[in-house]
Amino acid sequence: MDRLQNIEAFVRVAQTQSFAEAARQLRVSRSVITTRIKQLEEYVGAPLFHRSTRMVRLSEVGQAYLLDCTELVGRANDIVDQMRDVSHSLSGTLRIHALPGLVLGNFGVLHSFRSAYPDIRLDLIVSDAVIDPIKAGVDCALQIFPPATTELIARHLFSVRRVFCATPQYLQGHGTPKVPRDLHNHKLGLYSGYPTRDQWTFHHDSEEVTLYLKASLLTNSVHLLREYALDHAGIVCLPTLVAEDAILKGDLRIVLAEHLLSSFWLSAVYAATSRNAFKLRLFIEHISSKFSRIPPWDAALIERGILPSRLVEA
Repeated sequence: MDRLQNIEAFVRVAQTQSFAEAARQLRVSRSVITTRIKQLEEYVGAPLFHRSTRMVRLSEVGQAYLLDCTELVGRANDIVDQMRDVSHSLSGTLRIHALPGLVLGNFGVLHSFRSAYPDIRLDLIVSDAVIDPIKAGVDCALQIFPPATTELIARHLFSVRRVFCATPQYLQGHGTPKVPRDLHNHKLGLYSGYPTRDQWTFHHDSEEVTLYLKASLLTNSVHLLREYALDHAGIVCLPTLVAEDAILKGDLRIVLAEHLLSSFWLSAVYAATSRNAFKLRLFIEHISSKFSRIPPWDAALIERGILPSRLVEA
């Protein structure tokens, strides 16, 4: 019996609450997971789970030792990774969940990590969905939402600013908003995934104005919003990460530039006891080293006077 493999199987089943999902994440068959759990239960002389056709939940013994087992698996993987690093053969797979807005058009930072560590394979899942990294079986989620549980850690990477913008053609035909309330008179494209939902707070000098905006197009894709705006269909709210190139080219124009929206932090969210802790630390430190507090897409807009240098944090 490989005790460490069996303990890792126990940890994955506990985290995902599923034998099938644990098998998928560990790339083995479900029967292998079942056998490993059975062997471990026989060895400790107590059931680790209560099973039914609809759910899997920890037994009293399983609950008592889950944290210790999780830390043991994470530490074991960390030691192996460090041993590989010493021998110049750091390898394996990192599963990363990332927002499309970060990856599409900004792949260079990931490419430079691959160049620095060519034997580490990136398994990159690109989606606007909000996930729990543990249940999803990924090492890290690059997202704007704070951690959902105390089992997760968030490492801030850079701020994500948002601006309202439209094409010059749309503004010429429909007018340019002068104050936030003017947005009620326009067709709006809005992102559905912000933590603030339909509530939008604008900051101007020392005043705040909060509006509830109704969208003509509501979507979880900022790239679709960008296309909606470029088709002269309305005014959209985009992160500067996605809009900067079109703004600098003059294809999009920022409106209400002095009425600032709060920004969010793009963070690396991961389990406190990650099984790939050493490789993950290298990955996060590499990304952090590529960005300052003001990321390059914001710096370009600020330098040209298109975007105020002031930042309002959520």
